[in-house]
Amino acid sequence: MTTSTLNICLVQSRLYWREPAQNRAQLEGMMRGHPGSDLYVLPETFTTGFLGDTAETGEGMEGETLRWLRELSQELNAAIAGSAALDSEKGRRNRFVFVAPDGRVEMYDKRHLFSFAGEDQRYVAGAQRVVFNYLGWRICPQVCYDIRFPVWCRNRGDYDLLLVVANWPSPRVAAWDALLRARAIENQAWVVAVNRVGEDGKGLSFPGHSAIYDPLGEAVIAPWEGEGCRSADIDLQRLREVHEQFPFAREADAFTLL
Repeated sequence: MTTSTLNICLVQSRLYWREPAQNRAQLEGMMRGHPGSDLYVLPETFTTGFLGDTAETGEGMEGETLRWLRELSQELNAAIAGSAALDSEKGRRNRFVFVAPDGRVEMYDKRHLFSFAGEDQRYVAGAQRVVFNYLGWRICPQVCYDIRFPVWCRNRGDYDLLLVVANWPSPRVAAWDALLRARAIENQAWVVAVNRVGEDGKGLSFPGHSAIYDPLGEAVIAPWEGEGCRSADIDLQRLREVHEQFPFAREADAFTLL
């Protein structure tokens, strides 16, 4: 099945520190209260908060969080995406998971760990850039700090949508807003991004500013503050129109990423 239009719901939520069950319950309530979307996007580390995981809150791909995502995705008949601290054979990952209604799970392990906060001491970095397909859309997932690295996010003609989840704090929100628009403009792609709100267990505040930008960097959903869901349609026709009217990507420099 393919569709030229996707309705995407941004789930801009506070997160309870080290409380996976409470976070799942809250996020489920928010999604159920905003029915009808094709894709629901949750924040980064939505079960625990950023670096809020402990030995007790660790789980793998067969744990409660993935079971919950599969069941809810099927019930809502929509995909659900976000990242969580998940254990793998090589260690714990900040893992972006994308769960489709048919039970299919795509994943991407965060490449750029935020050493400024010690994330590189807690997790194993991913090594592979991933693009997956959903309803005919080519989607490239990114997690928070990744968007500071334009080479990693570079559209090689292989994606339509850059999908970003984050725990991006208030002191650097201007960078968040600017980088998202820049990634949309330079890659001539849709950018959908969700950040959390509230305070974490260390007292750090988060502003939200989730947003959707079209391939020219125009806001379809402008950054906003406060907890809640907002949704909008994005379409492939808009993407094609931009590429035809402004064929800038044809003149991009060629390079190989090692």
